[in-house]
Amino acid sequence: MARYEPIPVEAERWGKALLDAAYEVHSVLGAGFIERIYEEALCYELALRGVQFERQKPITVPYKGHLIEGQRLDLLVGGLVIAEIKAVDEIHPVHLAQLMSYLKATGLRLGFLINFNVPHLWDGIRRIVL
Repeated sequence: MARYEPIPVEAERWGKALLDAAYEVHSVLGAGFIERIYEEALCYELALRGVQFERQKPITVPYKGHLIEGQRLDLLVGGLVIAEIKAVDEIHPVHLAQLMSYLKATGLRLGFLINFNVPHLWDGIRRIVL
């Protein structure tokens, strides 16, 4: 059985800061808006809280020694945590696969898929650890 190193404490702190901000956004806006609105509100909330983040962060995808450009992360928080923002009726396996692919491509280990289109945000959060 493979044993993995624990997620660094700093990454966990960034993850908590992200989720705290996401809960605030959802408590103010609720469900029903498009993804771009939630992304903008979340970035504003993170900035208000002094949380370091990069929005629409370009990444390269490695393929057989070749780096392919053109992919973007919705948010990179603290340089350690990926946030993929959704506003959909239902999370599908492809949404989780997307976040897992981003983690693999960047070498990062912690990501959150956050779907704001739910009555209670805790039902819309998926934590992924690689």
